Amino acid sequence: MTLPWHIYLMAAIYIFAGIMHFVKPKAYLRIMPRYLPYHKLLVQLSGVAEIGLGIGLCFAATKDAAIYGIIAMLTVFLLVHFYMLSGEKEGAGIPKWILILRIPLQFFLMYWAYFYL
Repeated sequence: MTLPWHIYLMAAIYIFAGIMHFVKPKAYLRIMPRYLPYHKLLVQLSGVAEIGLGIGLCFAATKDAAIYGIIAMLTVFLLVHFYMLSGEKEGAGIPKWILILRIPLQFFLMYWAYFYL
């Protein structure tokens, strides 16, 4: 089975995002909800998850599992997006309108992944 080019685009986006967790960890640490423990470890684990799920999209045998993983991951990430809307400090200096737009973007990304099942 040959996968469409746009699933590789999605894979590249997740792999790149995962790599950024290690290149610019402070950006991710700033937005971690205070109520979660082990911020550095969670940033690293989420980076590994994004990289692994992105790679999983590239192979027919692992594509469906990667899609379910991406949808689950994006669902968990909604907690961070809502947390960032809870105050100025939590928003890390990002304009509120961008933070609000990130919510429907998460749902679009979930739909985009689900589209390939």
